[in-house]
Order: sequence, then structure tokens, then C-alpha cells
Amino acid sequence: MVVGDGEFMRILIVSDTHRKNENFEKVIEKEKQFDMVFHLGDSEGSEVFLSRAAGCPIEFVQGNNDFFSQFPKERELKIGKHNILLTHGHYYYVSVGMQELRRVAIQREFDLVFFGHTHRPIIKKEKGYYLVNPGSLSYPRQEGKKCSYCTMEIDETGKDDSVNLKIHFLDV
Repeated sequence: MVVGDGEFMRILIVSDTHRKNENFEKVIEKEKQFDMVFHLGDSEGSEVFLSRAAGCPIEFVQGNNDFFSQFPKERELKIGKHNILLTHGHYYYVSVGMQELRRVAIQREFDLVFFGHTHRPIIKKEKGYYLVNPGSLSYPRQEGKKCSYCTMEIDETGKDDSVNLKIHFLDV
């Protein structure tokens, strides 16, 4: 899938909302406008609500708690020069480490790999690619246990290959 027709896109990345939709609403209110949202799984049937609240296109993937979801297990996107993978991560065993995601990033030539499942935020720059987990908007598991999400600014024209990624914490 190729996205966009502007220049710079602002993308919200969330995961593991687990029907705590009020936290998603707080993020939208706080951050204002996005061109797109990536939801990395475990929306648990809140897709219609989340889509309406976002006010922009949302790319969903299936999480381990999305039992009746028709969403794909992963999505591949191309934005500008970037090859992007969206996955929940449980099929790549992210709870025990990121080795499988590293292998997939290299083997399938992704430069941005977004995943959830662990409820722990991370932006890790590897050789030639990023591994990014926005954490959880419902049940955070990192030290301090603050709900988290990620924003990304990216040039969809392909003129600038830089990416601006940032983890944010929500006061709830």
C-alpha cells in the first residue's frame, strides 16, 4: 500500500488500547490532528469508535486479544522511501526478545518496524532500521507505568528520508 499525496505526514502510533477508548480520545484532543493512525492490535472490537474519534484513516492489525477481528496479522506500507511493517508482535515472540523482528526487518528490507504486545514503549535504532513499540494506552508495564503512544513525522514525497519518532506519555 502506498500512502499520501502531501509532503510531510504526521502519524499517531498506538497499541494495546484494550477498549480504554477514553485514553485514545485524550491523545487525539491533546495532539490535535494526524494524517493517519497505526493501531498495532488489541483494540478488542473498538475499531468503529477509534476510527470516528481519529478523524483520519487508521491502519489496524490484529492483536492476540482481537479474537473475532478480520484485520490482517501484519501490514506492509510504503511511505516515501520507507518500507514499513505493522504487526502486533506476538507472532514474532516479542515477549521474549526482538530477534525475530530483527531478522524480518533485514530479510524483508523494512526500515521501520512497529509492534505492540509487550505494553512497553521503545524506539530502538538498529543498523539500517528502527524497531518501535508505542507501549500501551491502557495497561502500561514499563517502570513508572504511564500510558504511552508514539508520533512520527515522515516525508511522504521521498525527498527527505529522515524520520522523526517520539514516545509520549499520557497523564490519566
